[in-house]
Order: sequence, then C-alpha cells, then structure tokens
Amino acid sequence: MKSMTISMAASACGGRLVGCGNPDAPIGRAVIDSRAVEPGDLFVAFRGERTDGHRFIASALEKGAVCALCAYLPDGTEGPAIVVDDVQRALEQIAAAYRQTLHIPVVGITGSVGKTTAKEMIAAVLSQRCRVLKTEGNLNNQIGVPMTVSRIEREHEAAVVEMGISGFGEMTALARIARPTVAVFTVIGRAHLEFLHDLEGVFRAKTEMLSEMPEDGVVIVNGDDAWLRTLSCRQRLLRYGLGENCEVRACEPELLPEGKTRCRIRFGERELLAEVPAFGRQMIYAALEGAAVGFALGLDDAEIERGIAAYETVGRRGAILDTGCLTLVDDSYNANPESMRCAIDSLTQLPGRHVCVLADMLEMGPESAQMHEDLGRYAQEKGVDLLLCCGMFGREIARGAGERAHWYPTVGELCAALPHTLHRGDSVLVKASRGMHLEEAAEAVKRVELP
Repeated sequence: MKSMTISMAASACGGRLVGCGNPDAPIGRAVIDSRAVEPGDLFVAFRGERTDGHRFIASALEKGAVCALCAYLPDGTEGPAIVVDDVQRALEQIAAAYRQTLHIPVVGITGSVGKTTAKEMIAAVLSQRCRVLKTEGNLNNQIGVPMTVSRIEREHEAAVVEMGISGFGEMTALARIARPTVAVFTVIGRAHLEFLHDLEGVFRAKTEMLSEMPEDGVVIVNGDDAWLRTLSCRQRLLRYGLGENCEVRACEPELLPEGKTRCRIRFGERELLAEVPAFGRQMIYAALEGAAVGFALGLDDAEIERGIAAYETVGRRGAILDTGCLTLVDDSYNANPESMRCAIDSLTQLPGRHVCVLADMLEMGPESAQMHEDLGRYAQEKGVDLLLCCGMFGREIARGAGERAHWYPTVGELCAALPHTLHRGDSVLVKASRGMHLEEAAEAVKRVELP
C-alpha cells in the first residue's frame, strides 16, 4: 500500500494518530504476525482467543513496522500508531480505501468447492501476460482479504483474490474491500450449512458479491451447477462447463494414467488444448475457469494453454503420488459432499484396487449424519473396493458402505491398520475436512511397505 500514507490510513478508518513523527510516511503490507514484519509494514494488532497482538506492538515497531493499527497502546509503547475502537473494521476500511486507488483487473473467486485450485489456475494463466498478485495460502476471510489487497503494488497488473465465507453478509463485506471486476463462481455445494442452512442460503450468500461489482464487470459461473445456471445479473455473464448451455465448454475430457488431465476447450470459433499437470475431474473445471478468465481479459490461445500447463498443485488438494507400492491421492485438506463425490469418481479412473480413507465432513448442519451415510452408499455404488473410516460421522460413512467398510475410533487406530489392509498396486484416496487431521493418514500411507 505504498501509495497510502499513515495519515491517509488514519483518515480512512477514523483513527487517532499517536506518537507519529511523520504522518506522510508510506505504509506497506498489513501484517498480523509480528514475526513476519518487514520494514515499512503496517502491524495490525488483533486480540484473539489465545493471545493479544497488542503485546507485540513494540516488537513489531522495533523490526521496522512503520505504524501499528490497534485498540490501545500498552504501557511503555509510544507509537507510531493508529488507535481505533474496532481493529477489524478499521483494517477493512483502510484496505477498501486503498483498493479505490487501484486501476487493475481484480478477479474475485468464491464457491463451496475448488476456490484455491481456481485461484492458482487463474493466476497461472494471467501470469502469461502480466504481473499478478494472488491470495497467499488460504487467507480468504475478513482478515485475509484486506491483507491480500494491501499487498497489491504498482508493479502488479492484475490480482486474483480468493473469497471465503461461512455466513450471510460476509461476502458483501469482502466484496466492498476487493471490488472485483471479474467474479468466478465454482460450485454451490453443501458447505457451512450450520450457518447458511441450505443450498439456497449458500447461493444467496455467495452471490452477494454481485451487488458490489461494476456494471461493466464479468461474472463467470459453472454452467453445470444447478443453482449457478439459474443466475442472472446486470454484468456480462459467461458460463463454463461440459454442457451445451456453456459458452466456454470442455470437450473430450480425459483423466490420464500418468496423473494428468486433458481436454479441448471451445469458446465460439476458438479452440485450444488444455493439459493440466494434475489429476481429477475437478481439474477439467479448473482449466475451464482459467480459460474463461483468459478469454474475458483478452489473452490469446497460446497464453491460455501455457498457463494451464503451468498450474501447480497446492498442498494437500488432490496431490497424486506413486509411493513405490501404491498410488496415493492426498486430498486431506477439505471436504464436503460434492467434493467427496468428485474425488471418488476420479479415484475410480485409476488402476488397481480402489481404497477410500475417509473421515468427517464438518459444518454440515442437522442433516450431517444422513449426508455421511449417503456418501458411503455412493462409494459402494461406484464400486470402491474398500473404505477405511474414522471419526464420529465416519461411522455413518461406513454404515452406508456396508460390508466393504471398516470404522476406527481415531486416526491413530486407522493408521495402525493400514499395513494390514492395503495391497500392493492399490489406488488410495485420503479425504476429509481439515479439522479431522487426516493428513496423518496420508503420511502413514506413504510409509506403508508391502510385499
């Protein structure tokens, strides 16, 4: 935010300057971890459940933070600081004011499934033409989005911002900060239902973004999604998918045994070959999302093809690994019913016996038990050979799958059973919500040695 000064930030949030010798000093990134502070940063002091960021203001200033944004200054700390009543609200106001000074395309991404994959794919495509700033990690909430906006600098020619919510009104707040010129909607699925109640609630909450977009913006939606295909808006609407109703359409999709995904993408008279160096049916949609944004922002076919080919898998989102005795699909980062089904569908395209290591999908609301049992039944119907489940709702997955499933009370007990239940040549999917810590099972699968 180097085009914004301390005094401008204070004015944007109605804060009070304390101990500020140079109010015209420019501020850099918004940072909430004092250990990550670099010279020129704005240190934002949050009071959390475990610790109070105000305790670290002095340390942040010593490391070169140009200013602190805080609710109070601890005894002995003189500033410089912007003191406000509500630190969260002030951070949002500062980032929103800074965003108004920027004149670049901003792509806002939301949906119940695949936001981070879409973000990485779209950034890979746009990077073939221009310098791109993208959300780091999963900083996609009301703290993460203003932090991302604060990192946009003069050299950036586009930004790709992931926007995640769990309740009504949150998307409106995020969109007022990021002001997307292009919106990408992945899937309306059963996530955060204990707050959003049902699919209609998810749809309403996600599409709050549209009211904060300019009329000349572009809205890109999954035309294969039952809810998104009904969307109408004042902006230009572009649908992607496999269906005939989609302007950006995938043809001849293939899941290749070497862990790649390939399809042809058509848009009007244009056609390109997309080859993603990652495995899974969801990668077809990621390629379509990257291509659709590329088409909307004027990239040529060669740039879009190169960008899709440059995609890199992030963390534990469908990473595929040959361990030497079996194939591991590590998708232990997150889960809901739609992403679980998609992962199972992709697993069945791999060679060998198909094994699912599954645990709870969290925040599914009052119908959670039934959703888990339905998932187990779905895996059975798709011909999955073996299910190894743990967690309270993992028991319901096993119940739905019947005799081909085993349930374990803990992740540790499940891991202990792996050497005795897996066979050489198996293809193994590991998937659950992040809070279930099933990454431990993925690591255990890697260590399994089989005759």
